Amino acid sequence: MELLNPDQWVDKYSDYLYNYTIVRVNDHIVAQDLISETFLAGLRSKKNFKGEATERTWLISILKRKIIDHYRKINSKKGKAEVHITYRDDDAEGDWLEENAADPFDKNAEDRMENKELGLAILECLDKLSEKQATIFKKKTIEDFDTEALCKEYNITPSNLWVIIHRARKSMVDCLEKNWFN
Repeated sequence: MELLNPDQWVDKYSDYLYNYTIVRVNDHIVAQDLISETFLAGLRSKKNFKGEATERTWLISILKRKIIDHYRKINSKKGKAEVHITYRDDDAEGDWLEENAADPFDKNAEDRMENKELGLAILECLDKLSEKQATIFKKKTIEDFDTEALCKEYNITPSNLWVIIHRARKSMVDCLEKNWFN
């Protein structure tokens, strides 16, 4: 039976939770806020932790609900379609699925062409990064490599890793703004 250790949550899980969140909300500040809210909710509800799942899985389930609540709040302000949630029980640890009201298969030829062009623009922008920066960026943000493993592989500190990732993101944004959005 798994026990909670809140004193180690930030050190053990913040990188993983951040990577999970940033691809879903695409806003650094919002991602940080949602992770903080997750840790606070975890502290408030730690008496409800049964130890059937890992600590990380339990925190992710809280974070998923925080992300959904974030979008519900945004959508309710805009009058957009509601986000429906169903619980899928076929995974031993359980998982929440988000079902958007919009039909994800309702794409026309223009949407498909735009996605293909964006993909090519992203690849071109990745090619403009230094080899080390591009490799680290891909491994951390796309392939979800562990921070500690990357630091060992490249003989860098976690703060050096985050500087590399930050600079790569900034370069990617600048490149995409020049080559795609304009």
